[in-house]
Amino acid sequence: MGRVVVTNACKKYGDTFALDNISLTIEENKIYGLLGRNGAGKTTLLNAINKRIFLNEGTSAIDNNSLTAEGNGVEKIYFMTEQNLYPQSMKVKELFSWTKEFYPNFDRAYALELCKKFELNINKKIKELSTGYSSICKIINTMASGAEILMFDEPVLGLDANNRDMFYKELMESYIEKPKTIIISTHIIEEVAQLIERVVIIKDGKLIVEESVEELLKGCYCVSGLNKNIDAYIRDKNCINVDEMVAFKSAIIIGGNGDAEKKQQKELDLEVSKVELQKLFIHLTSIGGIK
Repeated sequence: MGRVVVTNACKKYGDTFALDNISLTIEENKIYGLLGRNGAGKTTLLNAINKRIFLNEGTSAIDNNSLTAEGNGVEKIYFMTEQNLYPQSMKVKELFSWTKEFYPNFDRAYALELCKKFELNINKKIKELSTGYSSICKIINTMASGAEILMFDEPVLGLDANNRDMFYKELMESYIEKPKTIIISTHIIEEVAQLIERVVIIKDGKLIVEESVEELLKGCYCVSGLNKNIDAYIRDKNCINVDEMVAFKSAIIIGGNGDAEKKQQKELDLEVSKVELQKLFIHLTSIGGIK
C-alpha cells in the first residue's frame, strides 16, 4: 500500500497556474525525488496530495481512495514541511506523544533512538530549537510516524554535512527494513541522486519528466573536445547545453549513443562521460529548456 494517483490536477492563484493539468502516479514502496526550481509548483503539489489546499480541477487519491478534507486517507501520509506547524511551547518528548494520537503506528522507541543519534534533547521546547535541530525534530517525527507514505519538503534545512549524511543513511536503512513510499523535494540534488529511484521534474506548474533515474541518465551523455570537433558532432544532435573554455567545449546530448555515434566520437577524438542528475536538471529547467 502507498500508491498515490494525481489526475489532471490544476491549481490557480489569480491568473497564474501553480499546477497546470498534472497527471502523475507515485508507485508504492519507491523513493521519488520531486525536483523543480523555486516557484515551479512542488510544494503546491505536495499540499494538494495532502488536502492542505483544494484543486481547481482534478483529483488525488491514495490506494484508489480519494482523500477528503475530513481526513479520510490522510493518516496514511506524513508530510514534513518547512513550516513549523507544531505548538511551539511543546517539548520534543511531548510532541511524540501528541503525534501518537494522530498516527497510531508511531514508534516512540525508534524516535528516541534517533534522538540519541542526532543528539536532540527531548526536554527542549520546540521554540528553543535552532533551525537545524528544528529540521532534525521534524525528520525524526516523520520517520517514526509509521505512515505508509513519507513526504519531505526541503528536509535538510539548516543541517550540517554530518547530520545530512546521517539522515540519508537512516532513511535508507528504514526503507530497506520496511519498504514504504518516500517523496523527497529538495534543491540539494547531488546529495539525493544516489538515494532516489524515480525522478519527477516540474517546470512552471507542468510535469516535464517522470522517469526512473537510471533510464533518464541512460538517455543522455556528455561529449568534450576541441571546439570545431564538438561543433561538427552536435550539428545533427539534440544538444541541450554547450560549455566553452578557451579551445575546448563540452556538450550534453539527449538521445541514443549507438555505433554510429561512437564511430563519430572516435573520428573526432571526443571524450564521452555520464551526465550528473543535477547538471541535467539545471538544463532541463532553464529558460529555453523543455517546455
